[in-house]
Amino acid sequence: MLTRSLPSPGRRHHSAPLLGAVGAMLALSVAPLAAAEEGMGKVRFNEQIRPILSDMCFHCHGPDDKTRDADLRLDTREGALENGAVVPGKPDESELMVRILSHDRSEMMPPPKAKKPSLTEAQVATFRRWIEQGAEYEGHWAFLPLRQTPPPAPKNDGWSRNGVDRFISTRLEKEGIQPSAEADRATLIRRVSLDLTGLLPTPAEVMAFEKDADPLAYERLVDRLLDSPHYGERWGRHWLDQARYADSNGYTIDGERGMWPYRDWVIKSLNEDLPFDRFTIEQLAGDLLSRPTRNQLVATAFHRNTLINEEGGTDPEQFRVEAVMDRVNTTGAVWLGLTVGCAQCHTHKFDPITHEDYYRMYAFFNQGTDVNNKGTTMEVGRGEVFGKTVKATPEPAPLAKNAKTPASTQVPGTGVIHARLASLKWQPLEYVAYDTTANAGLKLLPDNSLLADGGGSFNDTYRVVARSSLKKIAAVRLRVLTHESLPKGGPGLAGNGNFVLTDFEISVGGMELPVKLASADHFQPNFPAQAAVDGDAKTGWAINVGKGSASGARMNADHDAVFVLEQPVSLEGLQLEVRLHHDLNEKYLVGRFALDGVEAVPDLPRSAPVVATARNTPATAAKKTKPGATGDMAELMIMKDLEKPRQTFLFQRGDFLRPDQKLGPLTPGVIAAVLAAMPESQRPQRFQNRLDLAKWLVNPSNPLTPRVTMNRLWMHYFGRGIVETEEDFGSQGSAPVHPELLDWLAGEFIRQGWSFKAMHRLVVNSATYRQSSRSRPDLMEKDPRNLLLARQERVRVEAEIIRDAGLCASGLLNPAVGGPSVRPPQPEGVYSFTQNKKNWVTAVGPDRYRRGMYTLFYRSAPHPLFTTFDAPDFQQVCTRRSRSNTPLQALTVANDEAFVEMARAMAARLCKEMPGPVFAGLREGRILLACRIAYSRGPSSEELKLLQKLATDLLGEYEKDPAAAKAAWGALPLPDGVALAEAAALVSVTRAILNTDAFVTRE
Repeated sequence: MLTRSLPSPGRRHHSAPLLGAVGAMLALSVAPLAAAEEGMGKVRFNEQIRPILSDMCFHCHGPDDKTRDADLRLDTREGALENGAVVPGKPDESELMVRILSHDRSEMMPPPKAKKPSLTEAQVATFRRWIEQGAEYEGHWAFLPLRQTPPPAPKNDGWSRNGVDRFISTRLEKEGIQPSAEADRATLIRRVSLDLTGLLPTPAEVMAFEKDADPLAYERLVDRLLDSPHYGERWGRHWLDQARYADSNGYTIDGERGMWPYRDWVIKSLNEDLPFDRFTIEQLAGDLLSRPTRNQLVATAFHRNTLINEEGGTDPEQFRVEAVMDRVNTTGAVWLGLTVGCAQCHTHKFDPITHEDYYRMYAFFNQGTDVNNKGTTMEVGRGEVFGKTVKATPEPAPLAKNAKTPASTQVPGTGVIHARLASLKWQPLEYVAYDTTANAGLKLLPDNSLLADGGGSFNDTYRVVARSSLKKIAAVRLRVLTHESLPKGGPGLAGNGNFVLTDFEISVGGMELPVKLASADHFQPNFPAQAAVDGDAKTGWAINVGKGSASGARMNADHDAVFVLEQPVSLEGLQLEVRLHHDLNEKYLVGRFALDGVEAVPDLPRSAPVVATARNTPATAAKKTKPGATGDMAELMIMKDLEKPRQTFLFQRGDFLRPDQKLGPLTPGVIAAVLAAMPESQRPQRFQNRLDLAKWLVNPSNPLTPRVTMNRLWMHYFGRGIVETEEDFGSQGSAPVHPELLDWLAGEFIRQGWSFKAMHRLVVNSATYRQSSRSRPDLMEKDPRNLLLARQERVRVEAEIIRDAGLCASGLLNPAVGGPSVRPPQPEGVYSFTQNKKNWVTAVGPDRYRRGMYTLFYRSAPHPLFTTFDAPDFQQVCTRRSRSNTPLQALTVANDEAFVEMARAMAARLCKEMPGPVFAGLREGRILLACRIAYSRGPSSEELKLLQKLATDLLGEYEKDPAAAKAAWGALPLPDGVALAEAAALVSVTRAILNTDAFVTRE
């Protein structure tokens, strides 16, 4: 045992608090991979000494001079030597060693109150050797310039495919570890497809890749995936996490916002491989560029993703300040990998980030125009970011009082036409779902009519999803009906019983259908039925009594309008959706109504003109919906600075009500310690606005940005970063496991012109990435956490990718890229505990099957799939998602409406791709195909046995219980020659396959 000597009586001692936690710091173990090298040789300060000092000492003896204990500073060599804590070359005269070895409870370190374990002999010996060797300090590794170390030459260089492998192989050889063999081809294509696009490869793609003997087949596969438009979606999702993207404002009201054009910009920029320096500059300061383009303005929405408090009685300045602080903290986390936010209230306890540094960075963002919850905005149309501009046509001037209806809406012989339509055999539609945009109540009455309670907004939109036994639909009839609860008996909610129906939309299978004719039994002058299909929100159908009445009918009575489609549309297996818009006047809403359908209409008289429906022309699609998260237009919030700058002061303890006037106003500036790490000749001399800040962040001499960015890229491919604490490159963070590799990757990133695609290509083509992920007994002993990467990592994919994979397997995926957010199915009651009930109108057409990243995201209550699978709520920046493993995840995939629908569609796909009437004879083949679809491989013998037994057992049960079989199969039409029980049993098999670890895991 080491002797623990007491200090000699004649020696000078600091008071007990002098070293505070200096001794306790040694209670921590050093990194396991460095432990083997501690016995002999030169002690490495950054790897062996700094981590312990940082964890245990810097809080009391670090950079913050306001809270420093006993005026002892241990984060610098000068501070340690000045107080005699360390005497270079003389450990026995160093107070640090005296306190560590003392038994005196009043001065021993760690002190008893710290409740820390005793130091090991190795730990004491390491500190003794460090002092004997001169107690040299090093600058923190993350602030040091990038080392220009070329890839080493390992002995087993035949394994290496590029520089990445040479670094990994050299380290493995040093530890006496062999790399793993390359994964099989099926695993490789599934792995790289999920990593680069987030989508499953098809069985045909897997088979073709397995058969391709060309040595360059894998490289061609990588190039094809990088060229896919879905690459931008996959890696855009990673970036949107850092941008804290959401479709709502946050806090308790959490109203919707239209931010999706920014999401489009991210996807487009990544697909086009916009260099990362430009990617950075345009997001942080696109508005400050000379003659910025509209897309560069869209990019600045990055920092408008901050929260907005819409509650009454709040102080707007408080929440403006909070938004500015969020921008500072996010910038520090995303580009510098530093916990800059810790300096908001005081100088950082562990890293050289001063309180003043924080507010000099704050000054860059303190000039924004976003006050009173809005600020600068711009309208952006669907597709505009991608270069497919959707322009709104000029709105027609409103009709003057008593003006005649425009000729285009005058239909000669309306009464005759309507009489012929009214005589058809109309069939009531069966309502599947009904709701309104403003969450008003719609009550189903016994006569199949819907009664509105008027509890929504003054300009609400009703939505009804219906089904019918009709094989096709040629026209829809809207009956507006009186009711005693309505003003003047109705049928409208206006004070006089009137309404103005400004738009009547009909969709089947998610596709909006053109209407060629609209007629009504009665209309108010200048408000005919045709005005409800002209695409103009300032016109509509109304029923007030006047000389223009087509029939002389009275106002407060039952009326009807018929909307004839351009051509009949099949309803086989599809649902019909009808929307009633009320955009003109306040509270002029339909009060009670019913919907009917008909399969065919008679030939119309030649004199009846075709009514133009502006909404069906691409040029006018943008003006249909108010700007928002789901409309064709978005009122996008963007950055813009005030013409007259605000003054910036340091806030005492971070309190915006306590500006330190003595230190201000502060000019914009950056973290001095990072600036000092750059060669003086290459340091920016000008810091005046966000553009200067952005240029500093991507200055090639700034070592943090490329290190942090490449570390995160590595993390997404291997489950953890080279620096495991990817959000903290400060002294509290982990040291890099492969420091030379990290610096080489960072340098290569710059040398490749800041090209993300070049770095993706480099990493996924490496032998390191292509290894099998199978566990090995020798690695469990030598490297149980796989830090040295002698094999690949198995990782569960993120929530959105689980959904995307299910859509791929089912064949339901809508591959459309970009555009507004959508509302796929989610469980009832999601908003029961939010202040405002959200309007979740579940999509019934192609939008129902969009990728997960397009799902409307409310911060106060995200889609349950996301929260179940660890998606953050984006109240603040997220640079790394956690990965949990809970029973609720299995329950979600097994029972969620969306996944049940996917399983049914997958079963139908199996029947289509492998047709046949006898389930028993094709059971094995369909199971093999199902596994190829879901896992990109065939089932193991055990999997096949279990799935066959499941199919056999359930087939017998469903044959005995047709009702259960019907419930399992749902409303899909049965495939030809397949019995209901067979189809239901197959659904149970596909549900089981989707609900496995193999399906949600990237091998």
